[in-house]
Amino acid sequence: AKITKDQTFQSISVTAEKWMPVHEVPRAALREYLLELRRRGYAVIGIEQTHNSISMEEWTFPDGPTAILLGAEKEGIDADLIPLLDACVEIPQAGQIRSLNVHVSGSLAVWEYTRQHLAAKALKALAQG
Repeated sequence: AKITKDQTFQSISVTAEKWMPVHEVPRAALREYLLELRRRGYAVIGIEQTHNSISMEEWTFPDGPTAILLGAEKEGIDADLIPLLDACVEIPQAGQIRSLNVHVSGSLAVWEYTRQHLAAKALKALAQG
């Protein structure tokens, strides 16, 4: 991805792009990219507050391949992409301002995904003895 060569990105990512796949998709191509992921068996989960969103506390990420979609700062996920998602998951918050910066939301979503999968792996190992 071209973005991974950007000096600002590199200073923020602290080499994370070397350990997890990063795909840069132009906004105009995002709809088709999400459809392609779904055709390839990915669950596509949006981190967004909607009328039907599920609290991250209650959400269980699927076992199979998963793509996490984040919205743009201040705008969120484009409304025309919401119907393409398998689910919208929102991060529980309290107080007047119910918004997080996109990098914070992304970090929390990746952590929760990782936490759930590590816990599932540990339970499976215990069950196998």
